[in-house]
Parts: sequence; C-alpha cells; structure tokens
Amino acid sequence: MSRQQHKVIISGGGTGGHIFPAIAIANALKKMDATIEILFVGALGRMEMEKIPKAGYNIEGLPIAGLQRKLDWRNFLLPFKVINSLMKARAIVKKFQPDVAVGVGGYASAPLLYAASRMNIPCLIQEQNSYAGITNKRLSKRAQKICVAYDGMEKFFPREKILLTGNPVRKDILNLESKREEGMKFFGLRSDQKILLVIGGSLGARTINDSIREHLNEISSAGIQVLWQTGKNYFEVNSTAAKNFSEQIKVHAFIDRMDLAYAVADVVISRAGALSIAELCLAKKPSILVPSPNVAEDHQTKNAMALVSKNSALLVKDNEAKEKLVSEVFSLMKDEGMQRELSKNIAALAKPNADDDIAKEVLKLIKT
Repeated sequence: MSRQQHKVIISGGGTGGHIFPAIAIANALKKMDATIEILFVGALGRMEMEKIPKAGYNIEGLPIAGLQRKLDWRNFLLPFKVINSLMKARAIVKKFQPDVAVGVGGYASAPLLYAASRMNIPCLIQEQNSYAGITNKRLSKRAQKICVAYDGMEKFFPREKILLTGNPVRKDILNLESKREEGMKFFGLRSDQKILLVIGGSLGARTINDSIREHLNEISSAGIQVLWQTGKNYFEVNSTAAKNFSEQIKVHAFIDRMDLAYAVADVVISRAGALSIAELCLAKKPSILVPSPNVAEDHQTKNAMALVSKNSALLVKDNEAKEKLVSEVFSLMKDEGMQRELSKNIAALAKPNADDDIAKEVLKLIKT
C-alpha cells in the first residue's frame, strides 16, 4: 500500500533572508496539504534553531559552519565538520524518508541536499539572489527544479530547470493604502510632512545609520520626518543623537509592524538583501538602495543593479553613503514624478504568490 502522508525536508538558514522564505514555503505546503509532514534541517548554533520551532516546525541541526574569510584556526576544523554533517544528514534522510528535499541556501543545505540526491530523493533549490551562491551553484546539478527571483539566472543554472517564482514575502504588505492612517497614529507621525523610512536589515547597517545621524539637522530643517530602524546594536548611539528631534525623528531598534512602516513611507532607504527587495517590490515604494559590501560575491550590489537597470530603484554605494545618501534623499523627495516612476516600475517586479508557486513545484515533484 502506498503511503498517504507525504514528507518534505527543508534545509538551509543562517540569516533571516534564508529562514523567512523557508517558513513561508512550509506554510504554503501546509495550506495546500494539511497532512504533509515537514522537517527542517539547519546549522547548530544559527538563528534557525530558534526561529523554526517558534514557527511551529521541528528542526534537526548539523555541525556545519562556513569558511572564515581571514586566516582563522576554525578553518582547520571545517573538513571534519563537513564529513560529520554529511554523515548526520544521511542519517536524517534515511530516518525521515522524505518525498522531496528543498534547499533555501545557507550552510546546512549543502550536506542535506547532497545526501538526499545520493539517495535518489528529488531536490528543489530556491535561490533568493540575482547572483547565485556557491552552494546552490554546486547543488544545481543534483536538483530537479530551481526556483529563482531574477531574470538571467541561466548563467548560473541549467536553463531547463529554472522557474521564475520570486521570493516569498509577508502577505501583510499587500493593500498598504488602507493602512496609512493607522500607521501615522501607530508611529506618532504627522500627515503634513514627507516621511523617510530607514531600514538596514534586522541587525541594522552601520553606514546607513552613520549617514543619517550626521545629517539630522539638515533632515529636520527640510521638514522631513524619519521612521528609523537602527538595529539593536546601533540603537543607543542613534536614539541619543536624535533626542532633540523627537517630534520628527522616530528611532526604533526594531520595527515589528513593517506593514505600517511601509504604508506611511514616501521614500525608503534600505540594504539590498533579497528579502528586503522582494518586500519593496510588493510595497511599491520609491527606494534608495545601499548594498552591503560585507556579503559573499558582493551579491547585494548585483541585486540592486537588477532593479536599477529597470529604473526601479536608485543606488548609493556604501563607501559614498556619508557624502551622497542624504542629498539623494532630498532630491528624490522633491521629485514626485521620479517617485511615481520608481513606484510603478518596482511594482511590476513584484511576485506576491511566490510561496504558493514554489510549494506547487514541490508537490509536483512528489507526484512525479
């Protein structure tokens, strides 16, 4: 008798940019098939080991780690961690017996998908960035399907395996127009002044924060309100600097209600992580992107350029931000025609059903 309950392993993590899409795919699978059993596999000591159980799913950890870019004694332990992780990944696959293995990028996806493919389990990769990471490039030969968020990914992956789905994002960012008034009250903002939303990822971005802090006088004098997510490590210094501008500059370590933050924003400053860009597309916001230089293969710059090339966002280099970022904000705030153009073009790139589309591909692999 064939087994009725289907099983899926989802592996990867390390950052919110990997973890959120993984949870979104799992939720979409559950919505389509309530009986499906899902197991996550992450890297021990990384944030997925905490975030995934909070989302209601079981997770197993592998002792895998990344290569340190500078000379570091931990690099000598890496071969042993890889071998140990491959053995543990094989044991997890053998015990759980999944119908499909899904990799979302991050350390844990490599040993898990390698082990699953060697055991003839169909594999699907979700690549969030416009420049594929080394793990996904190597795994692509073993995957049956590769879900991507950008055009032109055939330079990294076999064309016949690629499906353009976009990146899963939170659904509460849809229909923001109806939330603007609520957002104004929630954040204590005035409706007669333009609003700049500043976000640098969940951990914050030093360069963006420094660039805003050093120009608080000019921003205030220009009559611009700022809703500023600093990240917890940068909150104290920036909230202290902004205390004399508390009517106009609203400083938060972290913003939970990002739907309301997007709803009130006229212009957004953001890093160019894949998840941030997917949200900006759905929110339809004129954006100035400041790509982080501290990421593998400089992929945030490549993400940003994918939008800039379609006149969907503006770009300020990280090493030029202190000099140019705020003046770019002033220029864009004054140019409502440019705001409308950027908003229209970025909205055309949105993929609001990415989680459902990826889940459907997973279910197709089960059937085949």
